[in-house]
Amino acid sequence: MAGIDNALGISPQVLALRSQRMNLLSANIANAETPNYKAQDIDFRAALAQANSAQDATRLHATQANHMTGFEDQMGVDANIKYRQPSTLNPNGNTVESHREHAEFMDNALKYQASLNLLDSRIKGLRAAIKGE
Repeated sequence: MAGIDNALGISPQVLALRSQRMNLLSANIANAETPNYKAQDIDFRAALAQANSAQDATRLHATQANHMTGFEDQMGVDANIKYRQPSTLNPNGNTVESHREHAEFMDNALKYQASLNLLDSRIKGLRAAIKGE
């Protein structure tokens, strides 16, 4: 399994982070009118660095299959969720800026699709190699 993990690289972790960020941004947009709602986002670079180091630690230090279980839970994404600082204060205490959330959502969606395409091409390459094509 380590060979497949090496071939896929960090792409699965990137997709998981992009997916979680999509959920946070969707929640922000859905709660744009909710009083006292605080917009959240992921510090993507920090979360990706943490996921990458966790992947390296798993690859280097696990001597038995059950030493490091629940890798997805250990990615540290929750630790990298931050409250977003608004550029203007809303009188009802809500920090969601709809225009910013929509822009971030679209940017994240494009990057998610690009990451998915990259992972798909890597899987197709592995399939071709296994088949001897």
